[in-house]
Amino acid sequence: MENKVLVETSARHVHLTEEHIAALFGEGAKLTHKKDLSQPGQFACQERVDIVGPKKTISNVIILGPARPESQVEVSLTDARVLGVPGMVRMSGDIAGTPGCKLVGPAGEVELTEGVIVAKRHIHMTPEDAANFNVADKEVVKVRIDSERSAELDDVVVRVSPKFALAMHIDTDEANATCAFGTCYGTVIKK
Repeated sequence: MENKVLVETSARHVHLTEEHIAALFGEGAKLTHKKDLSQPGQFACQERVDIVGPKKTISNVIILGPARPESQVEVSLTDARVLGVPGMVRMSGDIAGTPGCKLVGPAGEVELTEGVIVAKRHIHMTPEDAANFNVADKEVVKVRIDSERSAELDDVVVRVSPKFALAMHIDTDEANATCAFGTCYGTVIKK
């Protein structure tokens, strides 16, 4: 399948620091592995938190492990509107100047001063994948979603690392708009 990439929907989720895991779930708490995700070493956890915004709360949001150096909340633009925070489209980890929120767990709460982002659509690739697609790390490409409601998505960032597995990640708003459900592929188009 030349220039084809699996398109996965990344639903709302939270990444936490060790300190915030302890604050939300109790001293000494560890994240409980529920299932592996497509990216090596990444996993969905049993633990859930509530995201509290100025307008509303979104309850029972999944945490992804392992622990990270900075806590981060990834939501769709629709979720951001529900919470009442500005929807800032950013690459994962680029949280400076983003809105914050309150996270509530069974053992306590954490007030994040920043860290709520709408993840910029991106493709994870190994260096071998990047060579096959003839693209480089941080290159911006287009992807035509091959679905019943096909559409071309622009401004897709290529992320290259030997730790990655080939997959494109879009949020639930983008998946709903393009019918990217089940096993769906996209065609990568160089700009």
